[in-house]
Amino acid sequence: MKRLRWPSWMPVDPYILLLLATVGLAALLPARGTSADVANGASTAAIAFLFFLYGARLSTREALDGLKHWRLHVTVLACTFVVFPLLGLASRGLVPVLLTDPLYQGLLFCTLVPSTVQSSIAFTSIARGNVPAAICAGSFSSLVGIVATPLLAAALLGGSGGGFSADSLVRIVAQLLVPFVAGQLLRRWIGGFVTRHKKALGLVDRGSILLVVYTAFSAGMVRGVWHQVSPVRLAGLLAVEAVLLAVMLALTWYGAKALRFGRADRIAIQFAGSKKSLAAGLPMASVLFGAHASLAVLPLMLFHQMQLMVCAVIAKRRSHDPEAGDGPAPGTADRPTAGTGASRG
Repeated sequence: MKRLRWPSWMPVDPYILLLLATVGLAALLPARGTSADVANGASTAAIAFLFFLYGARLSTREALDGLKHWRLHVTVLACTFVVFPLLGLASRGLVPVLLTDPLYQGLLFCTLVPSTVQSSIAFTSIARGNVPAAICAGSFSSLVGIVATPLLAAALLGGSGGGFSADSLVRIVAQLLVPFVAGQLLRRWIGGFVTRHKKALGLVDRGSILLVVYTAFSAGMVRGVWHQVSPVRLAGLLAVEAVLLAVMLALTWYGAKALRFGRADRIAIQFAGSKKSLAAGLPMASVLFGAHASLAVLPLMLFHQMQLMVCAVIAKRRSHDPEAGDGPAPGTADRPTAGTGASRG
């Protein structure tokens, strides 16, 4: 029997449907009392294990080799952790016309999280760009984001970020950074096992994130935070995010051209520098915002789906550019396509 695949014509990422189903479950059957305590404990353990796996997967050798293309990586990091946050801060002027203050806080947090890894690779491969550069750029962004995202959140969100406090930095170190470093240190012994069981551990990744979403949205339901979001406000948030994505796609493409990067590098910069990681952002939000995480992650979830749909179209168009050549970009032979890997990150 042929393996079942998600239809290529379906524009919605199937993992997003699972996330939405999890949100629906939390709305109908939120965890309360002892169940909430158990769910919170399991979520904490799942997040720590998730970042342990991130550390075990990251090849230190690949990261060091990628330093040779430092201009490209500095450009991607600047887009991710400088330009994006500046645009997020500028959106403060849209409160209360289009956004409520909690939605603005969530949107600002969305601009602080690192870039994706797997979907950046997938779309760069489809567009026949520099795939090795996309791999290193995504890895660097994830690594820097473990430290940069909480520090930026502390500086830009401060006490206004719902449940955010100075103690969040301690929780970040204990729950995210320590497991990540442990994974890196143990990679020499467990790296082979992680590589051989990549698919099974990928299911653990996604299951952990679903648990984080259920816990966060359950807490939101119990506290009644969803009464703060009306359909009009939701439409306003979508409009703001559409503009944000369009601006970043334009800046990464034409900015890279102004910096005299070649076509293959510009593609890697555009796809790595214009996206935000759901896989990294959701656990971080759970640690940073606590019971207020449900509204904080809503803009990230919407932006993630939007970026996948838009970048899939752009990648297919780029693959037909006359200057793309007849063959795939170097290093793309075994890389995932949008249908197999784009939902990660």
